[in-house]
Amino acid sequence: MMTTDVLYGLNPAFETVLAGRREIRRALLSRSASANPRVQKLAALLESRGVPVQWSEKGRLIDLCQSHEHQGVVLETGPYPYVSAEELFAQPRLVLLDNLEDPHNVGAIIRTAEVLGYGGVLLPNRGVPHVLPSVVKASAGATEHLRICCTGGVTAYVTMARAHDFTLVALDAHGTHSLAEVAAAAPERLLLVCGGEDRGVGQYILNQAHFVVQIPQRGRLSSLNASVAAGIALQALA
Repeated sequence: MMTTDVLYGLNPAFETVLAGRREIRRALLSRSASANPRVQKLAALLESRGVPVQWSEKGRLIDLCQSHEHQGVVLETGPYPYVSAEELFAQPRLVLLDNLEDPHNVGAIIRTAEVLGYGGVLLPNRGVPHVLPSVVKASAGATEHLRICCTGGVTAYVTMARAHDFTLVALDAHGTHSLAEVAAAAPERLLLVCGGEDRGVGQYILNQAHFVVQIPQRGRLSSLNASVAAGIALQALA
């Protein structure tokens, strides 16, 4: 059976077309957005790539993508082109997500990792959303440019990271190291592990990490949003 992803949103649509990594089977654009210059530009780009374009009612788009955040654009595409873990571990800077359940946080972290030049993102095969349309939307289409793997569990990823001489850095509210310490160590290969707001990075990874890093907090709130904390660390260690 042929698998179809239904992507939505202007930025995800543009980046999917420009990246050229997925088969795009059909585009549906909202008639009510036909005067929007960006929608017009997208329509021209799609037609230049030979993608069939249909102008449809807004309700049809909502039915297809199950979201009101489509911005007048829905793409029917082939499945996401995941890469192997071996291919990722040839890159010097990687991110591993653990116990992170919110697709918006996953997408936001992927977007930051892509902008800052990280080589790829490792997603466990359980416990973290894969590259769903909601993740693509939250990443503003960054998923389409970044290498992403979801073939293994965290134990397998950590084992491979150690075999490839990566320095493991885990974010944790009770960490005993700072980002400055990691930056000063200047590891040639680095795997940054980011966890969710509820469960955080798992104990196995914390035990295996070379650095367990805490981000200092001086305000009255008890924690940072997961994607914000990850963004701080991604920038400091890029």
